[in-house]
Amino acid sequence: MKRYASRSEEILPAQYYNLKADLKDLPKPPLNPGTRQPIGPEDLSPIFPMGFIRHEATQERFVPIPGPVLEAYASFRPTPLVYASELRKHLKTPAHIFYKYEGVGPTGSHKSNTAIPQAYLAAQEGVKTMTTETGAGQWGSALAQAGSRFDIEIKVFMVRISYRQKPGRRIMMELFGSNVVESPSPLTEAGSRFYSRDPDHPGSLGIAISEAVEMAARDDSVKYSLGSVLDAVLMHQSVIGLEVETQIEKLGVDPDVIIGCVGGGSNFSGLAFPFVCRRINGERNLRFIAVEPEACPTLTRGDLKYDHGDSVGMTPLLHMHSLGMDFIPPPIHAGGLRYHGMAPLVSHLVEMGIVEARAYPQERVFAAARTFLQTEGILPAPESSHAVAAAIDEAVLAQQENLEKVILFNLSGHGFLDINAYEMQQ
Repeated sequence: MKRYASRSEEILPAQYYNLKADLKDLPKPPLNPGTRQPIGPEDLSPIFPMGFIRHEATQERFVPIPGPVLEAYASFRPTPLVYASELRKHLKTPAHIFYKYEGVGPTGSHKSNTAIPQAYLAAQEGVKTMTTETGAGQWGSALAQAGSRFDIEIKVFMVRISYRQKPGRRIMMELFGSNVVESPSPLTEAGSRFYSRDPDHPGSLGIAISEAVEMAARDDSVKYSLGSVLDAVLMHQSVIGLEVETQIEKLGVDPDVIIGCVGGGSNFSGLAFPFVCRRINGERNLRFIAVEPEACPTLTRGDLKYDHGDSVGMTPLLHMHSLGMDFIPPPIHAGGLRYHGMAPLVSHLVEMGIVEARAYPQERVFAAARTFLQTEGILPAPESSHAVAAAIDEAVLAQQENLEKVILFNLSGHGFLDINAYEMQQ
């Protein structure tokens, strides 16, 4: 088989795909925490730009990608679809393994797929400052780059343990002109609750979200941006799967198993959702595997319930798998997966039996990353290494069963700025 799929400009989609249009039963709606009634645009407008709110609320199956966003995408998209021939040879498996490599994006991950449209939509409304949170720094870096492109100041609350473990991504954000703060911080009431008790508190994405939301809510000139979980974000990420549909068709194959890591659910959804409609419509009995860390087992051990997306209770209530808004995850190196909740749409698909959830320990994930580096020559981010581990397991199972199936996974980012994490695992 060819090593790479075509990178023709014809592969880049002109529209986002919205899974909600193909679901007969939608997830329960977000609720206003005060009234417990479904939220409307007026509930979200104090913190989000209206353009983003429209993307969040739409029920249209396809949503046009704005021209300036397409222009920005075209500098790095379509991303390669790679046939993992060396990994296959190493595993002695009859399975064919493909990965969509999102690490070629501007800051090395899939996060630019939503950072760019969010920054553009905000700039169209005259927004000059946006706040956000980041764990491992992939999302913060992507929004920092997008903000610099559309002339928006970005303020990032970075989870403290990641701020200290991953200085490279902090430096990247600052090079783009963003202001990066350790979270929890004394700059907000939300952060002070934790900072005053322990200035070395490791932090969590939930706390960092609280700080970023608070800063946006108290200043009309500031808006908030989120890198995962919400419907609009998952829709923006659909460019991944839409490209793969075209690329894999050109190769004359079709996936049997689709795999992605999950923290909030954005990169898994971006690859999987354009294929989920095939399962829903009865076209193919595809398998979908969402992989999370054992240290933060939201899908495998969390309850499906209404919960806040942050740690203080400032956000709307989302119906999702959650470990509880008070959950403080251990400081594992896959900082982008250290989140207590899961995207409602991903949670919904798990409950429907369409998506299978797995949890892997950090040691197993790092071993898979090492195998991938030694065979395919790419060092994956610790987050992406969860998907690598599951793909290896599926390939080994195919070898045991002598099945020539097609495995597709999302390599959502490179691990060049995570090298210290790998050194600590030696």
